[in-house]
Amino acid sequence: MNQLASWYTSNEQTLLLLTKNGFTALMVIAGAYFLSKFIRKGVFKGIFHISKHDELVSRLLSNVAGYIVYLIALVMILDIFGVNTAGLVALVGATGIAIGLALKDTLSNVAAGVMLLFLKPFKKADYIEVGGSLGNVIDLGLFTTELETADGLYISLPNSNVWANPIKNYSRNPKRRVEIMVSISHKDSFEEALSLLKDLVQKETKLLKDPEPQYIVHTVADSTINLQLRVWCPTADYWDVYWHLQKTVRATIKEHGFSAPHQQRDIHVHYLPGQAPTEEPKTKV
Repeated sequence: MNQLASWYTSNEQTLLLLTKNGFTALMVIAGAYFLSKFIRKGVFKGIFHISKHDELVSRLLSNVAGYIVYLIALVMILDIFGVNTAGLVALVGATGIAIGLALKDTLSNVAAGVMLLFLKPFKKADYIEVGGSLGNVIDLGLFTTELETADGLYISLPNSNVWANPIKNYSRNPKRRVEIMVSISHKDSFEEALSLLKDLVQKETKLLKDPEPQYIVHTVADSTINLQLRVWCPTADYWDVYWHLQKTVRATIKEHGFSAPHQQRDIHVHYLPGQAPTEEPKTKV
């Protein structure tokens, strides 16, 4: 007990200083937490307004602003405890070069994220295809781009892969073309079928008049004549129009007596004189 009292007496100033510094550090951490939330919220609102409601850009820059606040708080805490921050900055710089060389692929994701951020090939909720993956954009971070597929699967793509591959954005343009293929028999009149498609299109209200619809003979196959209907609609209505026309076109064609035969081939076997088989070939099941 005497030894503990003696140790406390000899280290009293040091303990008081550590207690004071620890309390100050806690205050800095608490201040950084609330200041980070305030700054992130302010940056998000400002960028959201400037970028015309681009949530991906706003969220990413607000997160970066929050990280900067915490970084400043860390330097302040080190300074409170008497750490030579000038020497630390030099050490961090040297260490950063070594880490950068070791993590060049990871840092390439950050660089790609910055390029995607400013070039804006897509925004949140856009339906895109990149590197063989399709889905709606959930978020764009410093390292990854997150997608959700039509059947609810989660996909995380490194930003470097997104940047290195062609990006097909199905949502960006205000209108899209719908293509419907329908087959009729060679015995049917394709002029009458095309006229029937024109009458059907005129009754649809979600289709655009400009560009004008197209009614074409797409291919002449062995068993069928394949007709194609090409119409334009607002991008937001694409799938509703597509499934509706798929059902309506085929029902209308069938209702007016047009047939759509399955592909078939007739094989005729001819024998030379004297080579005809003497009995019917047996069929094994």
